[in-house]
Amino acid sequence: MLHTADWQIGMRAVHAGERAAEVREARLRAAERVVDEANRRGVDLLLLAGDTFEDNAVDPVLIRRVVDLLARAACPVAVLPGNHDPLGPGSVFRHPAWSEAAPRVRVLASTEPVEIAGALLLPSPCESKFSTEDPTLRIARAPADRIRIGVAHGSLRDQGFEVAGDDFPIAAGAAERAGVDYLALGHWHSTLILPSERAARTAYPGTHEPTKFGERMSGHALEVTLDGPGRAARVEIVATGTLRWIDRAATLLGDDDVARLAAELEALDAPERALVRLRLDGLLSRAGFDALDRLEETLRARFLSARVERQAVAARPEDAAAWAGALPDGVARKVAERLLERAAASDGDGERRAVALEALARLVALARRVQS
Repeated sequence: MLHTADWQIGMRAVHAGERAAEVREARLRAAERVVDEANRRGVDLLLLAGDTFEDNAVDPVLIRRVVDLLARAACPVAVLPGNHDPLGPGSVFRHPAWSEAAPRVRVLASTEPVEIAGALLLPSPCESKFSTEDPTLRIARAPADRIRIGVAHGSLRDQGFEVAGDDFPIAAGAAERAGVDYLALGHWHSTLILPSERAARTAYPGTHEPTKFGERMSGHALEVTLDGPGRAARVEIVATGTLRWIDRAATLLGDDDVARLAAELEALDAPERALVRLRLDGLLSRAGFDALDRLEETLRARFLSARVERQAVAARPEDAAAWAGALPDGVARKVAERLLERAAASDGDGERRAVALEALARLVALARRVQS
């Protein structure tokens, strides 16, 4: 089967600004790649483990587009409601398109076992956005002589970081406790394949298309092969993402650092399919700030989206005095003049002079951001 999750079609993508519509459309293109991969690989099942949609308020046209896309699969398709698109009044899964696409496309709307391609799907659909109950506790028991695939949506505990109490917490060892050969999970956006004494039995595919900066490993689906009951599951990571999310932190200690950063980014292929976030700190001369301005302008012109966070970049103290005269008339200019006077009147007190010049450097950098 091909195991996927967290498509979140209809995501607002506000972080992409004026290019948000293109980011949203990329999620649909990546969904097409998932279906194409399922067909190319000839799998017996395409399984969506929750959060197919961003929420239950998405445009009905999007629901129709997704159902039509899933109906293109050459194999049966099973879709689990997640915490973003839970069952209940107003659920996306009440749209008539789902019944029109049945039985090829099936919504896992209860905990009843479903037989597909000789295996038993044992689902636990979400009925709310938050829950303190482990969803795998609702997985039905099934005979050990059948391939048993548990399907749930939630957060595994004991993975080295804190899980919120109402985030559908899943206990460690849930697959063994539920008696399944493979536990297909959704909810986490990074790919995670957990080994066991037999083989990889619990896995998150991660979102099929990255949703934001900082996601550790996303843009994938999982091809899962089960040869028989109690046999080791073989899991292969399948790339499905269409966009690249480039997140860089850099310290600029001189003008040459800006030039190196610009050369590195300008050498990237297909910038029109990449989103860039630069988080910068350091000290620059006036020429360095001008080069940084040009770099930001270039990135915004060439990349799908570009954010340059330079709040921690200051003017070099030794250059700050030359900058003060370029400040506009008003409070900023008067404060700069006072700081210059303090630096000049330090009477050999190097520490006092350094503090005044550093304050002036920060004032200059702040004024440049306000002006831009």
